[in-house]
Amino acid sequence: MIEIIATSTMGLESVVARELKSLGYEPKNIEVGRTLFTGSERDICRANIHLRCAGHVLIRVGEFPCEDFGQLFDQTVELPWERWLPKNACFPVDGRSVRSTLSSVPAVQGVVKKAIVTRLQKAWKTETLPEDGPKYPVEISLLKDRATLTIDTTGEGLHRRGYRKLVGAAPLRETLAAGLVLLSYWNRERPLLDPFCGSGTIPIEAALIGRNIAPGLRRSFVSEAWSQIPFQDWVDVRLAAKEAILPDVPAPILGCDLDPEAVEMAQYHAQMAGVSNDVRFECRDFLKTESSDEYGCTIMNPPYGKWIGEYSELKALYFAIPSVLQKLPTWSHYIYTAFPDFERLIGQEASRRRKIYNSRLECTYYQFFGPRPPRETAPAEVLETSDSEPLDQPAAPVQGVFGGLSDSVKNSAGDFERRLEKLNHHLRRWPTKRGITCFRVYDRDIPEIPLAIDRYEDCLHIAEYDRPNDRNAAQQGQWMDLMVEIAGRVLDVPKEKIFVKRRQRQRGASQYERWDTRHFVIEAHEGGLKFFVNLSDYLDTGLFLDHRLTREMIRKEAAGKRFLNLFAYTGSFSVYAAAGGAQSVTTVDLSNTYLDWAQDNMELNGFRGPQFEYVRSDVFRFLNALYDDEIFDLVVLDPPTFSNSKDLDDWDVQRDHAEMLNLLISHLAPGGVIYFSNNNRRFKLDEDAIQGVSIREISNRTVPEDFRNKRIHRCWKMIKKAASEE
Repeated sequence: MIEIIATSTMGLESVVARELKSLGYEPKNIEVGRTLFTGSERDICRANIHLRCAGHVLIRVGEFPCEDFGQLFDQTVELPWERWLPKNACFPVDGRSVRSTLSSVPAVQGVVKKAIVTRLQKAWKTETLPEDGPKYPVEISLLKDRATLTIDTTGEGLHRRGYRKLVGAAPLRETLAAGLVLLSYWNRERPLLDPFCGSGTIPIEAALIGRNIAPGLRRSFVSEAWSQIPFQDWVDVRLAAKEAILPDVPAPILGCDLDPEAVEMAQYHAQMAGVSNDVRFECRDFLKTESSDEYGCTIMNPPYGKWIGEYSELKALYFAIPSVLQKLPTWSHYIYTAFPDFERLIGQEASRRRKIYNSRLECTYYQFFGPRPPRETAPAEVLETSDSEPLDQPAAPVQGVFGGLSDSVKNSAGDFERRLEKLNHHLRRWPTKRGITCFRVYDRDIPEIPLAIDRYEDCLHIAEYDRPNDRNAAQQGQWMDLMVEIAGRVLDVPKEKIFVKRRQRQRGASQYERWDTRHFVIEAHEGGLKFFVNLSDYLDTGLFLDHRLTREMIRKEAAGKRFLNLFAYTGSFSVYAAAGGAQSVTTVDLSNTYLDWAQDNMELNGFRGPQFEYVRSDVFRFLNALYDDEIFDLVVLDPPTFSNSKDLDDWDVQRDHAEMLNLLISHLAPGGVIYFSNNNRRFKLDEDAIQGVSIREISNRTVPEDFRNKRIHRCWKMIKKAASEE
């Protein structure tokens, strides 16, 4: 009998062993990445054609302890090389040495080559070995001073199935992809989805498994040219493999990718592999993953930064995985990645994990077991994770892998619904009498439900505030979906008109950064005026509802005044000042986007003309550029808490407000008024450093009654003293 070794990537040894058992052999793992079995010449053919997860099929010629070159030469000469190598054999020698005394691989290869030549010259009674015949690749492997000499019967690695003609970014080897499928609960009766399919390797390998198509049917092997293996053996093994092919896979196999070129490549590869009728590919964003099928498996190899993307760009993708996969509650999920701290990031431990190397990169295969399909037994194709631990389906959990809300969450949801119903009953009367169509409905009334819900006409804008909880990302997504469903039902707003944002502690101009690209813009009404409100694209909508009363104050005081709006955002104060009859309105903001928005709001209300000026500038630069005789009568200054914008020179409202106010006061007419406001909860006005104005806090008059949070902002009214008063 011939001693045969099947090699594999580190972590797939037990999978290869199970494959060999299914072929009728008795495998033994002899070292990392090497599984030994015995067989005949025909079994060399069978192993090459049928093994899905092995890398090469080797003949073990000999094994012996080896601590010096003399021992290596003598022992190699004693091996029966003529059993395999004919007189004209071409036998290149490759080598590797791991933790051995003989560490010079080139020297080791040279000694082995010389020893084989010596043996063959004697065996074939010749002085010359032309090496112009069939190729017999020899390998010398040294591990801890033990030598193993083999001949490779495969040639190009077994991952070279022959169907992948095109190469995409960071391709997954076919042998590894097959191993991921065989380590899952997937079988041909269950749906399979790979949402990061790339060039299609995982879905295609699954289809080959589902159809029982031998992976080596469409390729040749170096040992097919050897006289020692009858060619008829190859013919017979291939014929038997073709006869064993099953009909089309009954359950859907779907591969998705965001890159249309990758999808096109995957479709081509499926056709080349002969499984184009069994696999479907779509161009789809992972975040839009969904399926109406039940009890399927997702098997995925998402990008993890080594070849595609960087950590900062991919962190959000990984964080979203649970909330996306919770939409498939009856499925099992398998994620192969090297992304750091994966389980910590998604907030959930895997049911099982396994280290499997991708080339030399250590990766982990995270396995999340879903509920058992009704009356399903574990399929024969499913492999064990070890000889003693079968990959058997666990008892069915009461909920899906990701998500599932606790009873306490459901109880608080009931409290939320009752609170909303009470508020809605009150707010049916209150805003109507005042002609208000944009107002706050819910203002974090229940601590466990940290939401701010604003109604804009017939739409809802929901902002979620940071608050510690014990929910993972998927549970958080389900919780938010439940809150949205309750809000829409109680307030009678359809889901397509509800917009959800997550509000974190503000840093710089984060509240103004783009959130989405849908550009869902409506015309909102307030105080008889009109405003464009964008409910989708930014964290804030363009109309701060907490300043409704402050804007009305400006309108009442604006008649004949020279009005200045600093940090103007979308110009709502400018619209009110113009409506109040201001002599001139100057709107200042650093953003072209918001200046254009402000001008659109002004023109929407019919305010056009040279008296309405729009200036793109940071406030310090604008004030420093004013001439001494450029004076204003009425000013609104509502700055952000922080800004790290390069144009604003690292603004901090606590640190910089006094300097800005004093500069502004120098351009304020006697008796002129500044309304100064900000929403920093820890802000302390430095009254001693602000010169030439009387100061009075009016926050209790500027926060509307629909805001239960009376600290939503703070506001001061500053009046410039006459020269005689200073």
